[in-house]
Amino acid sequence: MDIIFIQGLKIDTVIGIYDWEREIRQEVVLDLEISTDIKAASETDNIEQTLSYKSVCKRLIDFVSKSEFQLVETLAERAARIVIEEFDVDAVKLTLNKGEAVTGAQGVGIIIERSKSSYVDD
Repeated sequence: MDIIFIQGLKIDTVIGIYDWEREIRQEVVLDLEISTDIKAASETDNIEQTLSYKSVCKRLIDFVSKSEFQLVETLAERAARIVIEEFDVDAVKLTLNKGEAVTGAQGVGIIIERSKSSYVDD
C-alpha cells in the first residue's frame, strides 16, 4: 500500500475541558499518513486518479476550525473518520498535537490508526 502524507497542518480550534479553554482558540497540529493505492495515478500522471492532499487539507481545516470538542481523542477520531469515509481511502494514521498544553512538554496529544473496517458496524 502507498502512503500520502500531510505534515504539520496547523488549525485553530476550540479544544479542552477547562472553562478558560472553552473561551479561546488554540492551535492543533495534524500529521497524517493516508494509505491508498496511487498506482493508476503514477501510470497516467492524472490528478483525478489519486488522492488530492489539498482537498484533504481544506476539508480538515473546515471541520477542525468549526469544531468545539472537549477531548483531543474525539477530535482525532472524527477527523480520521472524515478522511476514510469522504476520501475513500483504506486507512489513516493521524497524529494530533495540542502543543504546549502541559508545562515543560513541547507537545502533547494522541496518535490513532483507523481503517475502513473500523467503521463498518457504526
